[in-house]
Amino acid sequence: MTRILIVEDISETRRWLVEIVTTAFPGCEIREAASMRAGIGEVAAQDFDVALIDLGLPDGSGLDVLRNLRLLHPETICVVTTVMGDDASIVGALSAGAQGYLLKEQPQDLLTRQLRQMAEGLPALSPSVARRIMEHFRRTGPAAPDNDMTGREREVLGLIGRGLRNAEVAVQLAISENTVAGYIKSIYRKLGISSRAEASWHASRLGLSDDSKGSRR
Repeated sequence: MTRILIVEDISETRRWLVEIVTTAFPGCEIREAASMRAGIGEVAAQDFDVALIDLGLPDGSGLDVLRNLRLLHPETICVVTTVMGDDASIVGALSAGAQGYLLKEQPQDLLTRQLRQMAEGLPALSPSVARRIMEHFRRTGPAAPDNDMTGREREVLGLIGRGLRNAEVAVQLAISENTVAGYIKSIYRKLGISSRAEASWHASRLGLSDDSKGSRR
């Protein structure tokens, strides 16, 4: 049985998403959460196959629920369901580990079809979101060879790609935050980038987001 988590604060929208999920995954088991805190509680209590997560919640960001899922249950397919289709929201969600991004303005049958196609290994992406992602890649291609990075820099880049903050990276690698900041500055220079979101894109492109333990030189 497919286990689904829906994190959405508006009750009417939550019922609408339940209908979509029930059609896309017949016989599924659904758990609902109306807040960030409730969503994190559900994540801590059990495993899920798929999670639909709204970004704007009354007590915080859906990204915090997403990050908890990625840390506790990395096998869960996390799909953001939101009305926010701007670049910052998309990049932020994908950088935090989202594997899909659906805009709730789409027709119900289209959303159902996009969720069903995940069984075929296809990401659940709204067409306009997919276009924005392609445009972002076009604008943020590497300006310097990525193989110029050291093993430690690749580790740091991989951890950034998983959504970890500088302090969390420092704990993970047993180094100081200042040292982490120095590595990030060097990574930015070598990749020709200027933001954490761009760094996350490159981590994903290099396959470092799921395995930050690259070989050291």
